[in-house]
Amino acid sequence: MKRLCTAIILGLALPLANSQVQFSNVVMIIQENRTPDNLFGSNPAFEPGVDLATSGLNKQNQVIPLAPLSLGNCFDPGHVYSSFLDDYNDGAMNGFDDKTSTCSGANGSYHYVDNSTGTVQPYFDIATGYGFANYMFQTNEGPSYPAHQFLLSGTSAPSEDSDLFAIDDPGHSGCAAPPTSEVKLIAPDGAYSFTYPCFTHDTLVDLLVAAGLSWKYYATKGEGYWYAPNSISTLYTEPFYTSPTVLTDIQKCQLANVSWVTPTGPNSDHGGGSNPGGPSWVASIINAIGDSPCGYWQNTAILVTWDDWGGWYDHVPPPMFGQTNGWGVNVVYGFRVPLLVVSAYTPPGYVDNTVHDFGSMLHFVETNFGLGLIGPGTYADSYADDLMAFFPLTVPNAFVPIPARFNAAHFINHKVTPADAEED
Repeated sequence: MKRLCTAIILGLALPLANSQVQFSNVVMIIQENRTPDNLFGSNPAFEPGVDLATSGLNKQNQVIPLAPLSLGNCFDPGHVYSSFLDDYNDGAMNGFDDKTSTCSGANGSYHYVDNSTGTVQPYFDIATGYGFANYMFQTNEGPSYPAHQFLLSGTSAPSEDSDLFAIDDPGHSGCAAPPTSEVKLIAPDGAYSFTYPCFTHDTLVDLLVAAGLSWKYYATKGEGYWYAPNSISTLYTEPFYTSPTVLTDIQKCQLANVSWVTPTGPNSDHGGGSNPGGPSWVASIINAIGDSPCGYWQNTAILVTWDDWGGWYDHVPPPMFGQTNGWGVNVVYGFRVPLLVVSAYTPPGYVDNTVHDFGSMLHFVETNFGLGLIGPGTYADSYADDLMAFFPLTVPNAFVPIPARFNAAHFINHKVTPADAEED
């Protein structure tokens, strides 16, 4: 392990000769708690080739039509590890009917996001304007905390040589958490145990720093489930940057080579009362990059994904890769989540049918910058594809702005308060 200094080297320029050569910048935008069927189900045939369902089966094998529900609503379906097991139901994909609420009814998870007023139209516009992945799966079978660890490291194991994995959210996360804090682990034989939520293994950051590349992590606060570096022993004292700062960094031509961008609570897509600002938030980042006078559009790849399924219905069963190759047994893979890939070299309306997971995003960064793999070669990045199929063009397309309800100024001028804190 390498101790990382706090200095951030910004703006390292790298040549981009064509779509398969290096981007100077990679921006990973991580939204919250949706599946493709749920987020895009208001228009399931919005472009040719998308794999979306309009109904699902319950445990009685009854067909439940998906119904509309607002993005900002009162319902937050269960999405911890035990929820995954219930929903998955040994591959039947019919266990979602146990979730009910006063605002969603008896089949609470069988909903799609209502787009009658254009709330999530920015996501449809991004998908039709660039790349949409039919089969992107969260790596872990559970909630935000382990998901964000996989998005940083390709693992949620407590150490490099461990065969245990963190599977749920701790009471308090990070290496500065109270001494009594603990996170639940699972072993290959299914046995549970607990450990302090401070891990000792390499991350993608180690590869970036060794290569002289810059990185930034944008989060509401320097603790919590969405700020993954706080649980890494060599990273938890590194500076973090508030979520809206990504927009001012773009304006100032200070975008790092690799950025992780998480939202504030009101601008996430989390169920249970979220403000429907998430689609505009994502669009504002893409628009800032696309319109930047710093030359970012032709040199930046933007990967937009959702950290977990949020308890919402999806009809595609996850590939049980960990059950066959010996890595990640009882842990990988979780349910489908959306993945949108944006760049000047991505054809409009590109629909990809390759199986991806969070390791694919890490592997893309590794391939793009020639970094090699994280850890001992048994993390998610070593088993995943590298997303390069999304960049076949050799002549860059001009940027077309994404219409949205709010623009960058709205998010920059909003003062971040404790009420903006993340949800699990």
